This record gives sequence, structure tokens and C-alpha cells, in this order.
Amino acid sequence: MDGREGPLASSLRLRLSAWISATILLGAFAAGAYAYVAATADAHRLQDVQLRQIGYIIGKLDAVPASPQARARAGDIDFDARIVLRFIAGEDGRPILCHGPPPCFSDDLPDGLQTVDSGGEQWRVYVRTNAKGIRAAVAQQTAMRDAIARADAGRTVLPLLVLAPLLALLVTILVRLMFRPLRTLTAQLGARQEHETGALDRSALPSEVWPFVAEINRLITRTARTMARQRRFIADAAHELRSPMTAMSLQAERLAASEMSPEARTRLDALSAGIGRTRILLDQLLTLARTQEAAAGASGDGGGGAVPLKRAILECLEDLVPLADAKGIDLGVVGDADPLVTGPLVDLKTLVKNLIDNAIRYTPQGGRVDIRVDVDTGPDGAWADLHVEDSGPGIPAAERARVFDAFYRVLGNGQIGSGLGLAITATIAARLGARIALGDAHQGGLDVHVRFPLQDAD
Repeated sequence: MDGREGPLASSLRLRLSAWISATILLGAFAAGAYAYVAATADAHRLQDVQLRQIGYIIGKLDAVPASPQARARAGDIDFDARIVLRFIAGEDGRPILCHGPPPCFSDDLPDGLQTVDSGGEQWRVYVRTNAKGIRAAVAQQTAMRDAIARADAGRTVLPLLVLAPLLALLVTILVRLMFRPLRTLTAQLGARQEHETGALDRSALPSEVWPFVAEINRLITRTARTMARQRRFIADAAHELRSPMTAMSLQAERLAASEMSPEARTRLDALSAGIGRTRILLDQLLTLARTQEAAAGASGDGGGGAVPLKRAILECLEDLVPLADAKGIDLGVVGDADPLVTGPLVDLKTLVKNLIDNAIRYTPQGGRVDIRVDVDTGPDGAWADLHVEDSGPGIPAAERARVFDAFYRVLGNGQIGSGLGLAITATIAARLGARIALGDAHQGGLDVHVRFPLQDAD
């Protein structure tokens, strides 16, 4: 929506700002050009009127100054505007020779306005003959006339030249402000967790966007219903399959107590192992369905009371230490911190148990698994950090983002599993408001880092 997520050409805000700004600038250019031409013409007309008025006043004279010096002194009417007066004929139309500085005009010029050359320069001249035959030429240098006209026109156009860019900038700012609700909606959608299925709030949005938001809400509702049906189907199927699998397990145990050949015993062991893995898969499916259902109805704070993180770890170790001892793995807890994490104890234990169980299963014989708890207080708040580090083969960086998907397993690790453990862990972490990330352990294996919002610390 903001135009920065995709190509700039597809940004509605950018195109709208560009078109409105271009319209303003083109309109200002056209208005400025017209104003400049009109102001220049008006300035020239005013200068012609000025020449006529001066000529009319001079025409009231009854006599011409007798001496050339007196006529020269009367000739410079306006030095700044370069307006000069020249008498070209005296009483009864007798020609007067030009004795002053340029310009000089001939006595055969007709009455009225005209442009003539004198002294290598162009002059705008107004010639008038009074009743006594005295002829006076009032002239102004055309270069000065044009300079004055351009200055007047420039002062007329200057406000447009200043105002047009300011209007374009103001339009860009206003369009950006008008699109701010859409950016807020984008941020609201981007910050949503996968289990959040509530309707979007449209009250702060323009009414033109309401149909769009309504369709998104309908899509969210349909998606939530589909996901709920999928979770119920998985839970129901897993629950229904547990009974026959339990019966098969009991039958396999009874069969193992009877006499049979070594070959039959080998096949029975493989069958029992397969039944055990299937039962574990069904248990994990039920756990995943329950955690997803709980996350779908959670508000994001995890619910429950404050639970010491060390308590959840120690209760999980009671079940997992025998598994580590069987492989000769050095399993231990590092650090004295014992922060309080808000959330159900059963969810916290499930998360911790899955992480430690994965670390033990993927760590080779005689390896090491460290569980470290730290407390971190920074600008983004206080956090409880849980690290589960192992000395196993780790997970390639390119596949770390996918291992949290259900049923996804890294190929070539030699372990048999369902690919649901980390999916369950990620779902519980999202429900508790925690962040989970994978990194490299100090001993060369995998480091699973979970950050819980810290409520209190001991």
C-alpha cells in the first residue's frame, strides 16, 4: 500500500501524487507564461501612455528654449528610465539641429508613436506638433523599456513560481496522510499471528476501503472455519486410531511372550517398533491439534499464571535423563537464573520437553546437551532466554525456516521421526508470546533459542 513493498510504478499513492503535482506544475507554467506575456504587453502600453502624456505636456509650450544648452538641459526628463526630450522643429515648423548628446531625431518623423534607430540604438519615439508648429520628440530606449517590462512581468510571475512547487509538495504530503490508514491496516495485518482470526477494524479507514476490508474479514472467517475443521479432523482421527493401536500393541506384547523362531522374533520386533512409532505420531497429532486449537482462541499473552522456567525444565529432565544416560550424553542445566514465565505449565513443559528430546535424539553417542537460562533487559523490554544447545550435526541454515512446518524433516540425519515436534513447539511459543530462533551452538551443533516475555525474575 505504501509503494515501497513493490515496484514504484504500481504505487497508487505515488501515481496520484505525480499526476496531481504534474497538473499543478503544468497549470502554473501555462498561467505563468500567459501572465508573463500579458504583463510585458501591459508594461509596454503603460510606457507608451507615459510617452504620450509627456508629449502632450510639452505640446503646451509656447516657445522652444533659444540656446542649445537650454534645450540639452531640458532633454533629460528621466535618466533612470532613459526618457529624453528632443525639439526637432521650432515655431512655424523650422527645423532645429541637434546639438546635444545622442539620440538625435530627424524633423521629417511623422507625428505619433514609432520605433527608430539613433546612435546605434533603438528608441521608442512619440512625436507631437502643437498649434504653433513646435515639434517635440519624447523618446525612450527600447532596451530600457524591455528591461522594465521584464522586471514587472517577473514580479507578476514570481508568486506562481514559488507557489507551484509548494502546492506540489503539499499535495504529496496530503496524499501520504490520506493513505496512512491503509499503511496502518497493512501493519495490522503484518503483525498478526497465524492463529489470530478476529475481524479487522474498519472504523478508522475511509469508506471507500470498507468493501475491501469486509471481503478480507469474510476470507479470514472462511479460513478460520477451514482450519478449525482440519484441526478437528486430525484430532478425531488420531483419537479414533489410538484404540486400535493400543489393542495391536497389547497383542504384540502377548505374542512376544510366546515361543517363536528367531526369524519370527525379528519380524515381531520390527512390528512392535512400528506400532510404537505410530502411537507416538498419534500422540503428537493430538498435541498439535490441542495446541493449535488453544492458540486460535488465545489473546496472545499465553494465559495462566507465572511459572518458574527452571521448574518446567527440571520436571522434563525427570523423564528425559534415562534417555540421555542410555546414549552416554552429558545433559545439564547451566546458569542460576530462574525467571517467571506467564503461561500454562503444561504448555511450557511440552515446549521444553520437545526441545530437549530433539537435542538428545540427534546428538551422537557420548555427546553433550546444555540447557541455559538467562535474563536479558534491553530497550525492547525484559526477556527470559532459554537456550538448548547440542553437539549434534545441526540443521543447515537454508532449511531452518522450514523445520517448523508440520511433517517436514531434514533428510539424511539418520533419525526416525514424525516432523511434528518443532511445529508443536512453534505453536506453543506463539501462544505464549515467545520468539524462537535457530542458530549454531558453541560445541558445533544446534542452538535453539526461545525468548519469553519476562514477568518477574528471581
